[in-house]
Amino acid sequence: MELAGILFDVDGTIAESEEVHRKSFNESFKEFGVKWHWDRAIYKELLNIEGGRERIQYYIERTDPDQLNRPDLSSFISSIHDAKSQVYSALMTKEGVPIRPGALRLIKEAKKEGLKLAIVTASTEKSLRALFQYFPEKDLLNYFDVIADGDKVPVKKPAPDIYTWTLQELGLSAKACFALEDSPTGLQSSLSAGIPTIVTVSSFTKGENLSGATLVLSDLGEPSVPFKVLEGDVLGHSFVSITMLKQLCKKSN
Repeated sequence: MELAGILFDVDGTIAESEEVHRKSFNESFKEFGVKWHWDRAIYKELLNIEGGRERIQYYIERTDPDQLNRPDLSSFISSIHDAKSQVYSALMTKEGVPIRPGALRLIKEAKKEGLKLAIVTASTEKSLRALFQYFPEKDLLNYFDVIADGDKVPVKKPAPDIYTWTLQELGLSAKACFALEDSPTGLQSSLSAGIPTIVTVSSFTKGENLSGATLVLSDLGEPSVPFKVLEGDVLGHSFVSITMLKQLCKKSN
C-alpha cells in the first residue's frame, strides 16, 4: 500500500516542550497553595498518563489522597489545569521551545508531496495553539488536515481511540499511514490502531521499552545532521524523508 498520510504527536515529537509543561504545572500548584512539586523523575512517570487533568488526578490519588474528599475535586483539578494553561502560554512567550530536528522539514516536505497530515495529541487546543504560534513558520498549524487534540475523544492514549478517530477523519486506512511518536504510551496507542510507528525519543523517554516500533531514533534528522539509530533498519537513510517513509510503508505491507 502506498503512503498517504503522516500522523504526528506533538509534545516531545514535533517540539521539545515537555519541560515547559512540567514548569507550568509547578507554577500553577504554587498559585493554588498545594505543596506539590513535580521534579523530572516524577514527571517522567506521569508522562505515562495522558492528559493534564488526568495526571493531576493520578498524582492526588497516590500522594495526597485527602484531596479526594473535596466535594469540588473535579472543578478544583480543572481550575489548576486552566491556570497551568495560562502559565504555559506565558512561558512560551518568555522562553519559547525548540522544534525537534527534522520536524519542520518533514512537515513541509509531506505537504509538498500532497500527503495528508494530522496532529494526534493529548494537549488541549489552547496549549497547542500557544505552542505553534511561536514556531518560525507562523502558519504551520494550517498544514494539517486534521487536528486531533485532547478533547476529541473521551479515552486518551494508550487507548487507540484518538488514532482511530483521526484515521476516520482523514479517510485513510492504518496501513497507508505512519505515526510519529516519542513515548511508550503514544506507541501503544498508534500500534493498537494498526498504524506503523516511528519513535523519536525525547529527553523524558530515553531508555523506555519501545517494542513494536518500526524504528526508534534519536530524532528525525537533517541532511547535514543525521539521526542516531537506536532500533530498526533505516534502509540506508540518515534522516527521515518522504522517500524513506514510502519505502518503509511498502516494506511493512
